[in-house]
This record gives sequence, structure tokens and C-alpha cells, in this order.
Amino acid sequence: MAQIRPFRALRYSPAADPLERLVAPPYDVISAEERRHYLALDPHNVVHLTLPESEEQAARELREWRAEGVLEREAEPGVWALSQTYTGPDGIERTRNGLVVTVRLEPYENRVVLPHERTHAGPKEGRLRLLRATRTQLEPIFLLHDGEPVELSGLEPDLAVGGDRLWRVEDDPAERFADAQLLIADGHHRYETALAFHEEDGTEASAWMMVVLVSTREQGLTIFPTHRLAQSVDGVRGTPIDEPGDELPGVVLYRAGAYELLEGNGLDVEVVDALGPQGVTYTAQRDEAVATVDRGEAEAAFLLRPTRIEDVFARAREGRVLPQKTTFFFPKLTSGLLFQPLD
Repeated sequence: MAQIRPFRALRYSPAADPLERLVAPPYDVISAEERRHYLALDPHNVVHLTLPESEEQAARELREWRAEGVLEREAEPGVWALSQTYTGPDGIERTRNGLVVTVRLEPYENRVVLPHERTHAGPKEGRLRLLRATRTQLEPIFLLHDGEPVELSGLEPDLAVGGDRLWRVEDDPAERFADAQLLIADGHHRYETALAFHEEDGTEASAWMMVVLVSTREQGLTIFPTHRLAQSVDGVRGTPIDEPGDELPGVVLYRAGAYELLEGNGLDVEVVDALGPQGVTYTAQRDEAVATVDRGEAEAAFLLRPTRIEDVFARAREGRVLPQKTTFFFPKLTSGLLFQPLD
């Protein structure tokens, strides 16, 4: 079902500044203050491309960086193995491995690439303008598959920065994914943007998207919960309970210094969504959710358990779309390691 192939990556050359000065988190998790930091950190930091002053400026800088040799294109198509060693919000160190490849874009109705979250038009419009201007996929998206995890060699990596290591590998994984369905873990807006761009562009190059493929069997694959903060929870009532431990018994509502266990059917995120809370914001930190309520900045917090990946995959295969922030895959993919020019 899924079509996978190697690609001629564009990447920072050895002549560029150290990668620590050039890479950054994905565009959609960078605050205004963090953006200013990365822009000032290095004139060639990837944020100059992913969060530019204008799309035209990003396109101009990309052309200049290539002409100056700051970025260089691989001579031959390749597949890359990516390893990310990280410490999660729970304080545990893990390593998550995957493959960086390109996948042929497929409309959702073809049931090859499956979404699991709703998207909004606003973010897609900005990303589409940037893709039109640069004709380059600046960041990979994160896809899951049900196959075997990646086995890494003991060789020195070709690229290394922070906890990330990249190896160019000779293996062509196309046959391995011929019957696979792929689930978008992170990057719904960028995937839909790439589909829209290919529809108007029509070239073979724009039919392929740079992705990181990770197995659902990967030991380092983790999902953490995203708790909900609400300005209004009129009519919501639960069973009073003592302050829960690390393992929540279900959806727990915190307000006015007290905890309540809520009843409901489905995943925790579906239970909360059905209650219709107003003015919802999100935090990955349970302590912060409680503290926000205590400060009077929200009426209540919905404390959730992590969503299991098998439940997400099952609903996606049924064609069901879950609320935003259903999953919090950690860590995010680093931007600036590899780029995919559409030429």
C-alpha cells in the first residue's frame, strides 16, 4: 500500500557552523521568545527558514545558503537511520529509532496514510505559502507503522547533535512497507499542506514527502498525556476522590482544591471532548495544570492518562478522527538535520 523511496537530502555542509547552533525544535512548538533566541543564535539557524519574517525572505536565504555552500545536496538518493536519545517528562532516559525516507502522498480516503486528529485551516495556509516560496520540505513529519523496529549499526554516525544521531544506510525499505498502513503521529497540518501543494503543482517531485518512520513496537516510542485546562465546566460533576497518585484511575477533574473522578465512555480525550468544556488550553505537566487552577487562571483541569498507540491506530483504521492534542509523542523531531528540495 505505502510507497517508500530514498531521497537526495539537502543538509548543512561541514563548512557550516556546528549543528548545535543550526538546529531547532519544529516550528509549531517554538514560542515568540524562543524564535528570537534561535534567530540571534546563528545567521544560518533553521528557524530563519521555518519561522521567517516572510516567505520570500525564507526562499531568498535558502537560495543564498545553497549558493554559498552552507547547505549541500547529497549526490545520490539515500535512506537515513535516525536515533534520538532523550529524557522524558517522567525523568526516564530512552532511545527512539526510525528511518528517514520519502513517502508518496496519498489522500486520506485511500486509507494508506491515516490521520488521527482534526486540523484547522489557519496553520495550513501559512505552511502552504512557505512551501510555494521555497519549494523545499523544511521539516519531516512523524509516521508510525506496525512493522519491525529499525536495527542500527555500531558505526559512527554521519551526523550527531544533542541526543540525535543519523546514519546513511544502504538498505532500500520499499518492499518492507509495500503492505503497510501508516499513521500520522505528528505533522497533520504539514501533510495536508503537502497534499494541497502537489494538487496545484502537479510535479512528480512534489508527490513525495520527507518523513520519519517509527515502528509501534519501538521500545523508545512513548506517548505522554496532554491535560486540559478549562475556563468553564458548567454542569460537570464527578465522584469526589482523594488526590490520585501517579497512575490515574480515569479522567480526573480538579477544581476548587478538590479532585473528582468522571464517568464516561471511550478514551480519556473523548470523555472530556463530550463534556464540552469552554476556553480549553493544554499543558503536558500535571503539576502545572493543578497550579494554574490554584492561581485562578482556569476554573478546572482535566487530568488524563496517556492514550495508548493501539487505540489511536484502531480508531484511525475505523476512520474516526480524535480531538486535537490526543497524543503527545515525545520528543519532537529536530528541525535542520535534513531537507527535501522539490526539484
